[in-house]
Amino acid sequence: MSAPDISVVICAYTEERWEDVLAAVSSVRAQSRPALETLLVVDHNEKLGDRLAREYAAAGDVRVLANAGPRGLSAGRNTGVAAARGAVIAFLDDDAVAERDWLLHFAGAYDDPRVLAVGGRTVPVWASGRRPRWFPEEFDWVVGCTYRGLPPGRVRVRNVLGGNASFRREAFDAAGGFATGIGRGGDRRPLGGEETELCIRLARARPDAVLLIDDRAVIHHRVPAPRERFAYFRARAYAEGLSKALVTRSVGAAKGLESERRYAARVLPAGVARGLRDALLARPGGAGRAGAIVAGVLTAAGGYAVGSLRARRGAVTFGPAPAGGGARD
Repeated sequence: MSAPDISVVICAYTEERWEDVLAAVSSVRAQSRPALETLLVVDHNEKLGDRLAREYAAAGDVRVLANAGPRGLSAGRNTGVAAARGAVIAFLDDDAVAERDWLLHFAGAYDDPRVLAVGGRTVPVWASGRRPRWFPEEFDWVVGCTYRGLPPGRVRVRNVLGGNASFRREAFDAAGGFATGIGRGGDRRPLGGEETELCIRLARARPDAVLLIDDRAVIHHRVPAPRERFAYFRARAYAEGLSKALVTRSVGAAKGLESERRYAARVLPAGVARGLRDALLARPGGAGRAGAIVAGVLTAAGGYAVGSLRARRGAVTFGPAPAGGGARD
């Protein structure tokens, strides 16, 4: 079977990330296994869209699109899916850069026709130059990165992580698009979970589907200084709880919390024990990491409780949106 053509979708929403967006595009254009095209989807920011359109006016491999749906990452991704020409659509965060063989490893996994989605490993790039001593690796998902507890190698998973992921086009044909009203939306509360909900929906629509993570498909994700602070850590953990409540409302608690239960029962207690051991050995940050894990769990649980209550009262609604395109002139 020949390797599929891959379209790369990068969703952008603010000029504050201008240099990051250019770096993301450059990393795609430098791939050892070239992309068919790069689609820049701009989320309801005409000034940014016009600026990007001028920047890439002469580039035959880059197209700039306007988000054709409601504001937010999910609708932006759906716009990219609808416009993409590749048999596989890969997603890269607008503040991340991909290593040279990123698409090569994605493409290799699709040699198996059962594989409908492949994710990779996301490494944090801390604004301060190093990980905060109190910040546990078990919570790197807070900053959109691969966290301790995920299995190494190329392994089968329930869901891929959206900032470093790819899907066959037929996955969207089978399951529909990303659910709007559940993912990130610019400067609003940093909700997530849209890729989890989609992957569970995909597995229901196609029980034979194989979803993988290949940790050789690496991207480097910038973590700005405000996200290195405990206030963001706590806010993001709370938002994750809200998100999980939405996901479980859509797909049920059995699948919606399947991986999270294992994570909470095995990975987090081990992380607390490691932190306490380091504290006893007078190693810097041990007590802080143990405390952050406990605080993160309690905060996420609180968000889940609030989100579940809102869902039962009908205060929050969302649904899978069909993909829709909108190219800029």
